[in-house]
Amino acid sequence: MGLRPVLLHRRLAGIASTSLAVTLGLVTVGALPAATISASPAMAAGHAHAHADEECADQTGSAARVRDGGVLAHDPNELTKSQVLQREAEFADLLQERAKRVGQRNLGTQAAAASVTIPVVVHVIRRDTTRAGGNIPDSMIQSQINVLNQAFSGASGGAATAFAFQLQSINRVTNTSWYPIRQGTTAERQMKTQLRVGGKNTLNIYLGALSNNLLGWATFPQRTLNSMDGVVVLSESLPGGTATNYNQGDTGTHEVGHWLNLYHTFQGGCSGSGDQVSDTPAEASPASGCPTGRDTCSAPGLDPITNFMDYSYDSCMYQFTPGQASRMISAWNTYRAS
Repeated sequence: MGLRPVLLHRRLAGIASTSLAVTLGLVTVGALPAATISASPAMAAGHAHAHADEECADQTGSAARVRDGGVLAHDPNELTKSQVLQREAEFADLLQERAKRVGQRNLGTQAAAASVTIPVVVHVIRRDTTRAGGNIPDSMIQSQINVLNQAFSGASGGAATAFAFQLQSINRVTNTSWYPIRQGTTAERQMKTQLRVGGKNTLNIYLGALSNNLLGWATFPQRTLNSMDGVVVLSESLPGGTATNYNQGDTGTHEVGHWLNLYHTFQGGCSGSGDQVSDTPAEASPASGCPTGRDTCSAPGLDPITNFMDYSYDSCMYQFTPGQASRMISAWNTYRAS
């Protein structure tokens, strides 16, 4: 399916309009090949090599987005079958416990009636006060919030979800030891431990240059709030940024989807329960670009290349499904509702 006119309108609005009320939602994380982004030398260095300080992250709690042509030893947001089974068993148990508490049996069916405004705190991690040093303008952040709100409201062409996003504050931090941001490192943990604010219902977004060719990563919701909770996004992937093919704000949308408990559409490949959502057709592997008509599994349905939880170009992505909307509100009520 090609780019819908409504999606094109949304993209232009997301980049140009900074006067809209900041009340809707944001999501997306991934990795881009170094060749496709215009970056400062420091950013290029961050994408070119893994840092010696990198550690193994808790793979049950984080997720990422990778750029077209990007190569990672392990995508921190792609879980093993056993990790998915463990998370889903806990999720089912918690849903059951909550059903007993509130006297409801089918909480997932309540998604359409729910309405949640998520407070957002943005941390801009920079090397210095120049744009090349990571100091992106407020206008890009406002445009990102607009894109999130349109994506999660269904205004871009997909299903409407329960969520809207409201920007609370922008925190600018100059710290060369945190720039670029390196996934799974002691530095990342120090950064988040010192900067994260709010409870489980507050979305903390960390923007900056990223290492290892990543566009971003996120934590999945957990029973107990962890200081690592939040979303990390390549700053130049925001609307109007320099990350070619990934500069319309959908890395943010993708990563927020993980933060609200969505897996990649290609999770589990063609077998099993995949991403645990019945109305996203099975997909054997991540999509690259915008491969209209791609069909990698024998099960019914073409690959969901236009879904925010795939790896397609931003220009190709425009939707969540009703099943994803239902899963997100169920996860919110279970893990993040205050």
